[in-house]
Amino acid sequence: MNISKRLTQVLSSSPKIPFNDYSRFIIMSDCHRGDGGWADNFSDNQNLFCAALQYYYERGFTYIELGDGDELWENRDIGRIISTHSDAYWIMSQFYKAGRFYMIYGNHDIVKRDPKYSRTKCNSFYCASTNSIMPLFPGIRIYEGLVLEYSIAPCQIFLTHGHQADILNDTFWRLSRFMVRYIWKPLELIGIRDPTSAAKNSDKKNKVEKRLADWSKKNNQMIITGHTHRPVFPKPGEDLYFNDGCCVHPRQITGIEIINGSISLVKWAIMTKPDRTLYVGREILNGPEKILDYLSEIAKAAV
Repeated sequence: MNISKRLTQVLSSSPKIPFNDYSRFIIMSDCHRGDGGWADNFSDNQNLFCAALQYYYERGFTYIELGDGDELWENRDIGRIISTHSDAYWIMSQFYKAGRFYMIYGNHDIVKRDPKYSRTKCNSFYCASTNSIMPLFPGIRIYEGLVLEYSIAPCQIFLTHGHQADILNDTFWRLSRFMVRYIWKPLELIGIRDPTSAAKNSDKKNKVEKRLADWSKKNNQMIITGHTHRPVFPKPGEDLYFNDGCCVHPRQITGIEIINGSISLVKWAIMTKPDRTLYVGREILNGPEKILDYLSEIAKAAV
């Protein structure tokens, strides 16, 4: 199946989530939570992630994790990952308990697409702060894609990880996992980067993003993905392809907010006050832009 048909297939099979101008979403991806070892790229940003999710939880946001939340190519045991990052899982479990959590799988956690995996591995966890076993995501469904359906006007926003535009990481994901687990992970110790990764190879990153942007233009469809780790936020009239970035940037994490009928790209980072004290801060990088402004461009293209 070619890439265009693959993305269209995911879109057509994705559950629809209605939203309006009172809805609040935070979309983040590519946390790559690991086991706390030297290859765990999430460890440095765990406090940023927890602080950001606490902010969104207190303000009534729904958290959508857009794939590659857990690094299950380099690591086999998600139990060790959950134990290492129990604080992050605790706040995510609070979103789930409140009915404000959706999880999409990516290529690095594609094993989650098996319902048996989520039932046995994601049901409960040991919470160190309470010294007890607590519910994690009991009964969760993990999706390949979701569609946010705007109730104000005929507009859909397609959410998927984006690896579907990267054949090596989609159709041949088992081969890629083998290469990462047994070849590229050890080679990273001596500074050799994985050339097959869209996140680490600029040429591949550009090709994957072009395929996603071309598909969105051809199908006149707003789409938000992750996968390449590079934030993309077009202005109305420029494009319909967005990318939320990742949670493993050096010293910062990025995400996409949808609130009050508008969309924004934001980052969370350690910032400095005038008195040189440090704090976790949120900064809007692009937007907010009204979703209806993108809708008008969609309507023009459909004529």
